[in-house]
Amino acid sequence: MATVDRWQLPDGVEEVLPAQALVVERLRRQLLDLYRSWGYQLVIPPLMEFTESLLIGLGSDLDLLTFRMTDQLSGRTLGIRADITPQVARIDAHSLAETGITRLCYAGSTLHTRPQSLLASRSPIQVGAELYGDDTLAADVEVIRLMLATLDTVGMHEMTLDLGHVGVYEAVLANAGLDGEREATVFDALQRKSRPDLELALADMDPAIIRLITGLLDLHGDESVLDGARATFAEAVPEALAAVDALQQVAAAIRRLRPGLTIYFDLAELRGYHYHTGIVFAAYVPDHGQALANGGRYNNVGKVFSRARPATGFATDLKALMTLFSVTQIERGAISAPDLDTPGLVARVGELRAAGEVVISCLSGSPDPRCDRQLVEVDNEWLLQPLQS
Repeated sequence: MATVDRWQLPDGVEEVLPAQALVVERLRRQLLDLYRSWGYQLVIPPLMEFTESLLIGLGSDLDLLTFRMTDQLSGRTLGIRADITPQVARIDAHSLAETGITRLCYAGSTLHTRPQSLLASRSPIQVGAELYGDDTLAADVEVIRLMLATLDTVGMHEMTLDLGHVGVYEAVLANAGLDGEREATVFDALQRKSRPDLELALADMDPAIIRLITGLLDLHGDESVLDGARATFAEAVPEALAAVDALQQVAAAIRRLRPGLTIYFDLAELRGYHYHTGIVFAAYVPDHGQALANGGRYNNVGKVFSRARPATGFATDLKALMTLFSVTQIERGAISAPDLDTPGLVARVGELRAAGEVVISCLSGSPDPRCDRQLVEVDNEWLLQPLQS
């Protein structure tokens, strides 16, 4: 009989040990305080829901990422959330049902059936913010600014903002008139940025359509990309120009506030295409291949809850942010206290803890290794002194 290593965890599922947990929790508090200062209210959705509400509206990718089980009380299928965004959309549409603009934020664990990228966790701790009830570019700009402020909190001031708009792809595909099966093949090739596969999928199409669709692969880079897009689409697909103009307006608004920010445009960016309806964006930092945070506009997801609403938002993974944050930036030494219950010592320890200090009772005569100071009684007064090594 094979032996079982009971300490092993599933691939892609990791525990967060004390030093890293300190970073994660400090970041969680700082980010939720940041979002609150911008007017975003905290919500805490449940870890699981009926799949009928959990999986509707955000496409097949989320469906494949979701663990399922049978509810023993109702017999219905439950899903463990792989993304908190649809839960927050349900809260806005059904549980709150407010008029006007609603700003919500959240932080919580999620679970994926498989990693979304080679090095991604299957148990990310998702934190993010969503803005409902405003369909203007100003709302997209606000959410992008908040995403960038999130990375500022981690100390990542050198970053690249990636901007795209699904309206460009939608207009080009509508003009091409592809059937469902071919469109799926084209979408897959574009998503992988595979020119050979894309050309193969379009081999028997009109040369003008082939040039138009394959041309999307070249529309990435600095702001000159937008001029190239206008030249490409002006006559063939004028419907795409509104999306190009929107990208330029959003970039200009962000640059006014962050003139040193690098902005990269990618008009073939199809992340979240199946539910995004407008601007899509992501933030990258040096030496980190994957986007640290991403989001976009996803209007009308609340329609499945009988209340369609404009919506835009972003999310990031606290575990990914943790890897960029030095523990020494937040960790302080602790204070060792004798294991006594004298009133004076108890009162002094209480004062220090209330002031944010870590005070650890010295059990078995040995101070905790984290301690760099100690409480010593001098003339009936408990004073702090350096801990002698």
